[in-house]
Amino acid sequence: MSRKIPNAELDRLSEEQFKQSNKHSIILILDHVRSMQNVGAIFRSADAFLLQHIFLCGITATPPHRDILKTALGATETVSWSYCETTEEAIERAKKNGFKIAAVEQVEQAKSLETVHWQNGDKLALVFGHEVKGVQQSIVNSADYCIEIPQWGSKHSFNISVSVGIVLWQLIGTTQ
Repeated sequence: MSRKIPNAELDRLSEEQFKQSNKHSIILILDHVRSMQNVGAIFRSADAFLLQHIFLCGITATPPHRDILKTALGATETVSWSYCETTEEAIERAKKNGFKIAAVEQVEQAKSLETVHWQNGDKLALVFGHEVKGVQQSIVNSADYCIEIPQWGSKHSFNISVSVGIVLWQLIGTTQ
């Protein structure tokens, strides 16, 4: 039987160690994400995968807000983030810093997630969209490419925070 590992034994980075650590060269751009609980959960995933930055755009709520903090569990204090009034502004800033833009959306000619190969050092900005409307068409048009998560059920959609976790695990977790 396996023993459950207590939190004290997990060898987690302190807030200061996290801030000083080398991050993966991936940033997230949240395009009008309406759920504050999703935003908080995305901060937790960004912390878990050592991401560089999150851009919160448009109607996406920003910390500190009780509903974000409740699901972020402190990740808003470790993960670098900024707010942009428009998603276009965030994309422009990412491109200026050498990031390729990949919208995670179901579109014609999207790359299936398992075919996307990323190596740390390759600067990648992942754009995730509104829970119902998805990534805006204008943002899809400005992306270097789009990524689609394969699905086989009847709904053909994941919660955005689940999508973030799936994509990050496939890109980062399978390359470690």
